[in-house]
Amino acid sequence: MRKTNLLITLAATLTLSMAALTACTVAEASTHAETDTTAVETTEAMTTTAGEEDHSSNRLEDILKRGYIEVATEPSFAPNEFIDPNKTGDDQYVGSDIELAKYIAKELGVELRLKPMDFTSVLGSITAKKYDMAISALAYTPARAETMNLSKGYYYGSEDPQKAYGILIRKEDAEKIKSIEDLAELTIAAQNGSLQEMFVREQIPAYKKLNLVSSTNDAFLMVQTGRADAMAAALKMAQLYLDSNPNSGLMILPGFYFTVDEDTQGTRIGIPKGEDELTDRINEIIDDIIEQDLYNQWYEEYKEYAKTLGIE
Repeated sequence: MRKTNLLITLAATLTLSMAALTACTVAEASTHAETDTTAVETTEAMTTTAGEEDHSSNRLEDILKRGYIEVATEPSFAPNEFIDPNKTGDDQYVGSDIELAKYIAKELGVELRLKPMDFTSVLGSITAKKYDMAISALAYTPARAETMNLSKGYYYGSEDPQKAYGILIRKEDAEKIKSIEDLAELTIAAQNGSLQEMFVREQIPAYKKLNLVSSTNDAFLMVQTGRADAMAAALKMAQLYLDSNPNSGLMILPGFYFTVDEDTQGTRIGIPKGEDELTDRINEIIDDIIEQDLYNQWYEEYKEYAKTLGIE
């Protein structure tokens, strides 16, 4: 049993270490045709085989027995999850996803324990079965569906899904960058392991370099400081950043949107692979949240909250 536990620990540690190293890498490509669009998550899945736990009970039963649930999140994606610098401890982590995590813990009758980390490590922690779930504005991708259970969608937004993701550039480059074809010799930033990274690799025909960063805030700053010429972004979140930072010098590239598969839309919760009982229970709670329209209310509340903090 000790040997099994040691293998579990080593596999999870190896996975998270590889994910952290990957977040610091820069992927270079003149076109995306020869690149692996799911390298980060595929690597995580391959390195965590030994991390599969031999539970005498399922994870839902484990959570109820131990009396707490551990939730991984990357707190730099307002209004879903972000940090209030005026608070300390777990209270500093706020947002619509944090309210969702609190609601789930309450429904299960257990304590919530948040585990903040960079986004790549969020993904790795679930494929390694280190934590119980990831609530961090996760979108569906085929790679994630292979390496973890994904809940039902709990947030869809009111906007046209085909206008949900796009490109940010500097205002001073508005005459130089008028379409994605103008990015052929330029550098693009995207959050490592994100849906936006997949969009860049699959839908932008050519670019000089793709800089992968650990958070969307890093991508904003990379463009602002000239270390990248553009960034792929969720446009609702990007507009919130622009509204909160009117002197950022950034703008949304007009008239361009990434193509979205509407059948896989909806922000979801990541759950360790094979934990079907926990997934079913989470889906029941999501049904209740959707019926009461709670998440949309939380989202609007924390959108205004983030504006008052001037999130950067």
